[in-house]
Amino acid sequence: MRISPIAKSIVGGLAAGATAAVTAVQDGVLTTGEGITIALAVLGAWGIVYAVPNRPKES
Repeated sequence: MRISPIAKSIVGGLAAGATAAVTAVQDGVLTTGEGITIALAVLGAWGIVYAVPNRPKES
């Protein structure tokens, strides 16, 4: 199955953002700093996952 780098990075960003968001709202309050952390997790995951190439197809 072929997965495009864009789709791979979107899923990685959503996973990172969801993890950061769940951790941030444990106390029931979302602060500005926690919101920035969530945004940076998503942006960082998009960039890192997009940069890593997919494994070559085995022949």
